[in-house]
Amino acid sequence: MQISPHDTRDMAARVHNLTKIFGAGDSRVNALDDVSLGIRRGDFTAIMGPSGSGKSTLMHIMAGLDNATSGRAFIGDTEITGMSDLDLTVLRRSRVGFVFQSFNLVPTLDVADNIALPFELAGRAPSAIARRRIDTLVETMGLGSRLRHRPHELSGGQQQRVAIARALATQPDLVFADEPTGNLDSRTGREVLALLARASREHGQSIAMVTHDPVAASHADRVIFLGDGRVTADVPRQSAETISAFMLSQEVGA
Repeated sequence: MQISPHDTRDMAARVHNLTKIFGAGDSRVNALDDVSLGIRRGDFTAIMGPSGSGKSTLMHIMAGLDNATSGRAFIGDTEITGMSDLDLTVLRRSRVGFVFQSFNLVPTLDVADNIALPFELAGRAPSAIARRRIDTLVETMGLGSRLRHRPHELSGGQQQRVAIARALATQPDLVFADEPTGNLDSRTGREVLALLARASREHGQSIAMVTHDPVAASHADRVIFLGDGRVTADVPRQSAETISAFMLSQEVGA
């Protein structure tokens, strides 16, 4: 959703006039060019675009993993622009969840400890409410019989389910999913996407998913298309066929 600097209603994250430049001179690249958009709470949003479109850069800046050249970024009502690395780390631990293509589970920890890792890193034990939430996630993800297994004992789909449970365990303001089905077969990928959609629909989680896959994007409530560092379209739920056609038109018109 294109937003004005004064529109903060129900935003899980937002950026204003965001520009990111890499390099200088002949090697200068405008990865993001004056981008302003917001992600509403409870929405499952897909961010799409070809390689070099700026989608991963946008996610990294919105998540506080990278700094913008200019512009402002917020998580909820908290401006993260210019925030120190320490403050960003603390904020991410409490308010942001991540799901990666490569799962990023700790190989020496079992499933239960991987899910509880965000609490361990924050130096606190899960509250009774958080424990009940984790139990519900474990049941929803079908991981009850796998809690004492380590990642190498799980299938790719099971590892991604653990990663999703870990991302949702602290009930963060926003979950960023970076190509979450990229290493999965199509059937398992659909199951993972259904779990993300369910987390948004039933539990009000705000999810921003970076993907190049039209089928993955078709599960989202909203699709944002990027091209050459700019938002080229911002549309409600679309079929995979419609998304594919739009992506092809972008490539042909490039």
